[in-house]
Amino acid sequence: MTQNTNTAALSAAGVSVWLDDLSRDRIKSGNLQGLIDTRNVVGVTTNPTIFQGALSQGHSYDEQLRELAARSADADAAVRTITTDDVRAACDVFAPVFEASGGTDGRVSIEVDPRLAFDEDGTVKQAIELWKIVDRPNLFIKIPATEAGLPAISRVIAEGISVNVTLIFSVERHIAVMGAYLDGLRSAHTAGHDLAKIHSVASFFVSRVDTEIDKRLEAIGTEAALALRGKAGVANAQLAYAAYQDVFDGGKHTSTYALLFSQGSANRQRPLWASTGVKNPEYPDTMYVTELVAPNTVNTLPEKTLQAAADHAEIVPNVAVGKAAEAQAVFDQLTAVGIDLADVFGVLETEGVDKFVKSWEELLVATTESLKAAGGN
Repeated sequence: MTQNTNTAALSAAGVSVWLDDLSRDRIKSGNLQGLIDTRNVVGVTTNPTIFQGALSQGHSYDEQLRELAARSADADAAVRTITTDDVRAACDVFAPVFEASGGTDGRVSIEVDPRLAFDEDGTVKQAIELWKIVDRPNLFIKIPATEAGLPAISRVIAEGISVNVTLIFSVERHIAVMGAYLDGLRSAHTAGHDLAKIHSVASFFVSRVDTEIDKRLEAIGTEAALALRGKAGVANAQLAYAAYQDVFDGGKHTSTYALLFSQGSANRQRPLWASTGVKNPEYPDTMYVTELVAPNTVNTLPEKTLQAAADHAEIVPNVAVGKAAEAQAVFDQLTAVGIDLADVFGVLETEGVDKFVKSWEELLVATTESLKAAGGN
């Protein structure tokens, strides 16, 4: 099959195209393989909302639910079994990509229970458990970048486990996440793990930043405030990329990573652009793709955004590189018109965790009902 010209250009510019969706239907129907073959998709991310949607649609899980009901499995056990089975199957689909990329891509992510977002020990325990259950080298364990999540990230990395750090909204937290990754690598090296086999991405959320800040700009209502709508998300990501370069790509703080690379071929923690579906219909539907092209990044796309990019995205290599000064100017202007950025990022993190917890709890309720129905109750 022939790859799409636009997604091929995105890949050639150093952006790994990952799909922000997974379901058993997508795996079994061959749709996932088709996206690998025609849309340059080289990875998949999941979250509680995605799994909740997958299990609520169709009948792909009916037979397994009947088997689980016959074993008297509760909702937590059933969800763990179903989701890890899907992720393991997706890992197998991506195994050739994983091998061809030397372990950089071909990755599938599964998230720890979001109710553990503020529980360091619980997060570490479940991350290790999920790693063992899925039992695939191309797995990523998703851990949220809460304050409790930071030491958990280091501890999980220290176990030789690859981590997708999620729910990053601010550059300050992104810098802390990179530090947690490097701390984990140091411990992993001391423990004798092969650093070349440990990978990580830092999932930096984009569209939600615009949604929250645009709402506040509209409430302020001045001409200067309204002129800044739709600019914060991209600017924030551009600053995040500059921070990544500072730590991993020859910047003034690259020495720590350089030492770990010399000791054990340590991998960079790549920035991943998450939440890249455009929420405001007034904005171009590919803006979080075309404006964030930079080497050694990942863009995880909902299928609607992926297909829009394939249809009409104009890819310009390195367009997000060297934009720190311009991006900082946007943030200075936001502060000048009255936007409390620290409050914005705090609200977004709280809401992000809350949304995932709500989806998880809805998933458990729906699974409980499905188990009852499957068992004839």
